[in-house]
Amino acid sequence: MNRIAYIGTYVPQKCGIATYTHHLRQSVNGARGWKGQDEVYAVKPAFSLLGDTDPMIHEVEKEDRKAYRKLAERLNRSDVSVVSLQHEFGIFGGEAGEYVLDLVDHLDKPLAVTFHTVFEHPEEPYLSIQKRIAQRSDLILVMNRLAAGYLHRSMGVPMDKIRCVPHGTPEPAAGLRERTRQSMGWDGRKVMMSFGLLSRGKGFELILRALPGVVRKVPNALYAIVGQTHPEVRKWEGEAYRQELELLARELGMDGHVVMIDRFVEENELAGLLSAADLYVTPYPGMQQITSGTLAYAVGLGRPVLTTPYAYAKDLLGDYPELLIPFDDTQGWSEQMGAILSEEETAKRWEREMGRIGADMHWSKVGQLHLELFNGLAASVPEIMKAN
Repeated sequence: MNRIAYIGTYVPQKCGIATYTHHLRQSVNGARGWKGQDEVYAVKPAFSLLGDTDPMIHEVEKEDRKAYRKLAERLNRSDVSVVSLQHEFGIFGGEAGEYVLDLVDHLDKPLAVTFHTVFEHPEEPYLSIQKRIAQRSDLILVMNRLAAGYLHRSMGVPMDKIRCVPHGTPEPAAGLRERTRQSMGWDGRKVMMSFGLLSRGKGFELILRALPGVVRKVPNALYAIVGQTHPEVRKWEGEAYRQELELLARELGMDGHVVMIDRFVEENELAGLLSAADLYVTPYPGMQQITSGTLAYAVGLGRPVLTTPYAYAKDLLGDYPELLIPFDDTQGWSEQMGAILSEEETAKRWEREMGRIGADMHWSKVGQLHLELFNGLAASVPEIMKAN
């Protein structure tokens, strides 16, 4: 195999898939045995097409339906060995991203698809779109073992076509925790942190309601909510949800124990903030979420975590049920957060356990695994072409 083509969003777009594609590309390039070249086809809205100066990065207009078939034809004429498609419904044009079907239906190259969203009980139009992509792909990658079962049961995807790969994460960096805590003014505080584009589906109000019980046990506790309001949420309601969270903190007498970092946080800063936190929490009310990049990052960086038992969290942390707390159990959240923040041995234990799990999630290992899978796919070209 001498060339890979990556398709998805790409940096500097402010999008989780863009960041993921960038790091996947970097990690494969750094993997042992890789001596080839790659290129990126970055899907973007028309207003953000800028003409990238890197000759290996090409732009695809999201809502230009003809561009998807043209891309397939371009790749078919190229010497690309494997196409790596990062799939999320919202990043492609048309209803539920249906324009991507014009790409996969006309592509003759070996196709590896990473599904970032998989539903246990998919409804239309998501069901037919994802089923068609699955049928046309030669290898399907998911980051959750539950997702493999969902695809098999709901769409009839053969299990031997699916591989489960860890969500890549940064590695802990010496001194980063101390530098970040000092720069943020967090010295002397026990910091809990949540991260993500602010919206009502994040469940941050649960942590605020549990916070008074934590503070009674840990008077120097601080809850940091990091991230700007989701752009689509801002269009419809402005900063109403953020203001509701601020009001709730004041009503509970917790405004001195809550900080909201209202900005888009780049990758390096996020790694620093996660490293600086004493506890990372994902209190999501929806149980269907199949991946969580920030929960993965926290574990990869060896930080203690608590979470509601949504699909990704259950798969990643299923051996530690005490870390999975129901959304409606405010007292349980308060007790567990208080225990980790106040008991040094408990915190150290969870740091060791998360570090052990996270060791296999670092991008260096994830890149090596992807390269091996891509090499195997490229080696099966005659069989793939015959099957198609």
